[in-house]
Amino acid sequence: MFFTLLLQVIWILAALGGPHGQDHWPASFPECGGNAQSPVNIQTSSVTFDSKLPALRPHGYDQPGTKPLELHNNGHTVQLSLPPTLYLEGLPGKYVAVQLHLHWGQKGSLMGSEHQINSKATAAELHIVHYDSDSYNSLSEAAKSPEGLAVLGILIEDKVRLDFREISHSHCKKRRKKKYQEARDEERGQMTAVPPFSVKELLPPVLAQYFRYNGSLTTPPCHQSVLWTVFSQKVQISKGQLEKLQETLFSTEKEPSQLLVQNYRVLQPLNQRTVLASFNQGDCAKLGKGDGKLGFSMAGTRGPLEGKDGYEDESSYTTGEMLSLGMGILIGSICLLLVVYFIAKRIQKKKSRNEKSVGFTSAQATME
Repeated sequence: MFFTLLLQVIWILAALGGPHGQDHWPASFPECGGNAQSPVNIQTSSVTFDSKLPALRPHGYDQPGTKPLELHNNGHTVQLSLPPTLYLEGLPGKYVAVQLHLHWGQKGSLMGSEHQINSKATAAELHIVHYDSDSYNSLSEAAKSPEGLAVLGILIEDKVRLDFREISHSHCKKRRKKKYQEARDEERGQMTAVPPFSVKELLPPVLAQYFRYNGSLTTPPCHQSVLWTVFSQKVQISKGQLEKLQETLFSTEKEPSQLLVQNYRVLQPLNQRTVLASFNQGDCAKLGKGDGKLGFSMAGTRGPLEGKDGYEDESSYTTGEMLSLGMGILIGSICLLLVVYFIAKRIQKKKSRNEKSVGFTSAQATME
């Protein structure tokens, strides 16, 4: 629900995107040419399992408060500011949320994520940015120090077959029209407001299974201060939601306006860095079969996870769905047995009547 609403609002904003000019970043921002840059391709066969990596514990993600959230153009993407009441535990310290933003590809493309798993990109990627509030007073201060930042990377895939409900209520349409007008009035600031929503809805349900490595911001100045957490589970959006990202965002920095597309950074060399995994790769099959489906849907529709070796598993189900399926099979079997039972009883009863009729006829013949 909330992701759909977010997309309905951000279509009015613009940013200058695409991988164009990335080769020239190091000239102006030297760290962009460093040896610990992001994003990277995560090869599951090469990651190192670390049993000491704990599950992440988000706090306040489902309680965003009552104040509207600011959505604005930062020159690379559309960025939503988050209140400091949201923070993460399960990291080296307490990391307070600052903002979230998205990366996506060309119009009609299903490859727009920054990180890849086993050389496979997804349609888009969501980043939630935090800073170490125990050690630093601000994001800008933390961004210049090792592990000063912690970013959650959520890979987003498109599933055409999902039944996602679009916002169609009249009050939402009025709100959209109002926000559009507000954005036009504030075009220079390129900022608008979004009603508060549960950021927890944007996370995959299983936070204990992820990849961890040290990297950088994926946009200039590319500070190598990010503790990356890339979840192994993917989140899903509908084709319509993906199209809103790819087809309805325009840049207001150029005339004529141009579509904001392909705002992801190309893959960077891993070099000598180690990618850790919080789970055994043997658990990938379990992940694909047991822990469910997820998605950004007003109706709560969830789509299949991907599983082992590329995480493609169209047959994965949640525990609840497995129980429901089992109960359905059990009830269906009982009903079938009851039908067979009553049919058998009816046949037996009919046979009994026939035998009595034959016996009665034989007795009459004997008497005659």
